[in-house]
Amino acid sequence: MGKVHFATSCNETAQRRFDRAMRYQHSFWYAASKEIYDETLKADPECAIAYWGIALSLLNNPHLAVPAPNLPLGLAAIEKAKAMGAKTQRERDYIDALAVMYVDYDKIPHQARVQSYVKAMEALATRYPDDDEAQIFYAIALNVGAPATDKTYANQLKGAAILQPIFERAPQHPGVAHYLIHLYDYPPIAEKGLPAALRYAKIAPNAPHAQHMPSHIFTRVGYWRDSIGANAASVDAAKTSKEAGDQMHGEDYLVYAYLQLGQDKEARDIVENVKAMKFGPDAFAAAFARAASPARYVVERGDWAAAANLDVEQSKFPHAVAVTHFARALGAAHSGNPAAAKADAAKLAELRDALRNAKNDYWAAQVDVQEQVASAWILYAEGKHDEALKAMTVAVAAEDKTEKSPVTPGPLAPARELYGFMLLDRGMAKEALAAFEITMAKEPNRFNGYAGAAKAAEVVGDKAKAKEAYGKLLAQAVDANSDRPALADARKFVAGN
Repeated sequence: MGKVHFATSCNETAQRRFDRAMRYQHSFWYAASKEIYDETLKADPECAIAYWGIALSLLNNPHLAVPAPNLPLGLAAIEKAKAMGAKTQRERDYIDALAVMYVDYDKIPHQARVQSYVKAMEALATRYPDDDEAQIFYAIALNVGAPATDKTYANQLKGAAILQPIFERAPQHPGVAHYLIHLYDYPPIAEKGLPAALRYAKIAPNAPHAQHMPSHIFTRVGYWRDSIGANAASVDAAKTSKEAGDQMHGEDYLVYAYLQLGQDKEARDIVENVKAMKFGPDAFAAAFARAASPARYVVERGDWAAAANLDVEQSKFPHAVAVTHFARALGAAHSGNPAAAKADAAKLAELRDALRNAKNDYWAAQVDVQEQVASAWILYAEGKHDEALKAMTVAVAAEDKTEKSPVTPGPLAPARELYGFMLLDRGMAKEALAAFEITMAKEPNRFNGYAGAAKAAEVVGDKAKAKEAYGKLLAQAVDANSDRPALADARKFVAGN
């Protein structure tokens, strides 16, 4: 699980257990870390900082909202830590910093509490400049609190600059490698995360999340086979530890990667497994994977009839339910049934509004983009082509202003990629080619990116560019078992040119 030392005022046995809990904590293995923090208290009942650890474990993935049942438990742990009184000012400062995530959780929205936590961790890191753990937790807080619309990635680069020196002198620290991956998990800076991605799985080979996280970078740079290897290992580790959320999260990434290689059979097998999995009502990553995996399987392959008929599985997460309605709307519109598509688009608007009312601004914006894209394709299905193209440009601009969530390898299809296919269908091949090329710069090595760019170049008459794109598609899909028309088109074009 790597090497971590978080100095405490607790007795020697408790210190060893606390360090062990932190190793699990830094790899987001919350159930295990909480158990070990409990063991720490058994070894030293006066170890107040262990209650801080329990509260930390109850946050779960800091990039997501705290599970509702965990909020009162986390608050209780913080209150116990405060009442007990840690023996050092440093420990009391850690407890006070984390308290902002729990105090008045029923009155203060999650995002507001996150911003308060970022400020608290900044103060902690400033006060203890030689405390690596303070620097590490501040760095990941910067990523969690980063505005999704900031394309300068100021928070992320600041956090990475904090961690890079620690990465050099503490090469076996799981949190440093892990959080560098998160901080670089953005298209323009993703390649900077490759050293951490290549190291993290070796640091903590038994942690499901440590096996999975490198695939965030591999996905960003289009290394699909590396992503498959990472997530296959993650899924195996999650099965061993019976972590359904980690397993399904890894499987969603596997589906995405297999589809980019044209290995549709492997993707379908995983989708069927995801459909059969059982998980708790508060497991967001699992709920998202359940909705996204079957949806991306049909959308990526252009199986619009199947997309239009996806079953909607209700959950407490509107943004997970929205994924299915988005796929259904695209499927119905592409199948020439705008009336059915309108019903799903209306559900998207309803879910978006519910998220806005819940102050979940990030996911409200994501669902809003889905509703815009769906509405544009409805206009297209109705023959209102100019209006549809204009609506798609607005949707593309909206998607460009934000970032994907760490819970997903990517949207079911990038808005600009869908715009490219709309342009291609209208005979605007030159404009379509430009759209595909811009998309590929952000989302490299996507199957449909190559296919769209190749077809557009072929129509424009740029044989060299078409041959290059088709050739890359065939090289990437060398082990494909798909009947997608793009592969047949690629083989025919390359053979004739």
